[in-house]
Amino acid sequence: MRNTQQFSITLPHEMARVVQEKVASGAYASVSEVLRDGVRALMDRDLALERWLREEVVPGHAEYRRDPAKAVDADDLLARLRARRIAEVEAPTIKDERAKD
Repeated sequence: MRNTQQFSITLPHEMARVVQEKVASGAYASVSEVLRDGVRALMDRDLALERWLREEVVPGHAEYRRDPAKAVDADDLLARLRARRIAEVEAPTIKDERAKD
C-alpha cells in the first residue's frame, strides 16, 4: 500500500512560476518537494498559532476576566508598540557602533 496520495492541482501563474524557479534553482528536486515543504510550513504555522492561542491568549483572557482593571486600552497598547518599534529602528546596531571606531 502506498503511503502517498497523488493530487492534480491548479496554481495561479505567479505561484507556478515560483515553484518552477525553486526546482530550476536546484533548491528542490521536484514540484512535489516544493509543495510538501509548503504544506509542512503551513502545518508548522497552524501549530504555532494554536500554541500561541492556548499559552498566551487564553491565559491572558482568563487574567482579564479575573481583574478587568488590569486591562490596557487598545489605543495605549498601540502607542506603546509604535514607540517600541521606533526605538528599535532608531537604535544603533552593534555593527553601526563598530563602524564608528
